[in-house]
Amino acid sequence: MSKSSILVVGAGIFGLWQAYTLARAGHRVRLIDEGRDLFARSSSRWAGAMIAPECEAEGAPLSVRDLGREGLRIWRETYPGIMNYGSLVLAHARDAGDLARFAKMTEGHAAVTGTRIADLEPSLAGRFERGLYFENESHVDPLKAMGWLLDELRSLGADIAFETRWDGRPQDITIDCRGIGASGDLAALRGVRGERVLIQTNDVSLSRPVRLLHPRQPIYVVPQGDGRFVVGATVIEREDNGPMSLRSALDLLGSAYALHPAFGEASILEMGAGVRPAFPDNVPRIIVEDTGRLIRVNGAYRHGFLLAPVLARAVGEYLSDGRREGPLFDAP
Repeated sequence: MSKSSILVVGAGIFGLWQAYTLARAGHRVRLIDEGRDLFARSSSRWAGAMIAPECEAEGAPLSVRDLGREGLRIWRETYPGIMNYGSLVLAHARDAGDLARFAKMTEGHAAVTGTRIADLEPSLAGRFERGLYFENESHVDPLKAMGWLLDELRSLGADIAFETRWDGRPQDITIDCRGIGASGDLAALRGVRGERVLIQTNDVSLSRPVRLLHPRQPIYVVPQGDGRFVVGATVIEREDNGPMSLRSALDLLGSAYALHPAFGEASILEMGAGVRPAFPDNVPRIIVEDTGRLIRVNGAYRHGFLLAPVLARAVGEYLSDGRREGPLFDAP
């Protein structure tokens, strides 16, 4: 592979993985971002960061699951901080139909009853009769994972500049990973709001992400260590990134309380929302323009952490030998 000077625009999870993969391949990489503070403008900081291809198949095309399995493999080979404890999907008895539907639409799970649930998560003993255990899934702390990628980039000699705006003109090779910031250049891109609450308590201990199914407000609770938990919803079809509404906060916190009442005494550390970029089919894309001088990597939807390594590998292969294989290339 001939070595190139590559500008990566945007320091979210897509941009970080692009820059890291290309720097490891020996390219001269410059990463820029408009944000003043580390990851301040990135919607990636609000992610639950579950590397969960099997669970994602419940609401995503099968291509996301298949590519996500590869993404999980790359994360495990690369990032030492990944937590490999699987995922647990639960529902109260009245929502047993939702659990059955989730099981039908996914693979790689084992049905578990109350005793096994208590073995996996002692804090949930006696609270749920049935669930699904996805043993081969993982999660990361998003800020720690992004910080690690940034440190690795520095050690690889990449040039990194925050508070730096791209002028929109491709250089030798430019990879545009601006997320929703690129909506003016990608007509099919829309914004999808994702909300989360970060709480802390020593009264509940979880080892793995837990998804609580509910017909109105399904949630996930992701442990980050030190008694911290991310409580998040799925997606809201709105493009604003303003403060969370009272109703949304009540829904999220009420669902966490339904998972375990001890969450009612947790401290709220942070509440907020980010706008995720998405294409109409909710599958990320690599869009090649200007005879390869400009490559846009966008449309993360809720699959950013899952698929970022796969998109980075695909761009590296394209730069190496021109390959555009699979469902990731070009806009829908």
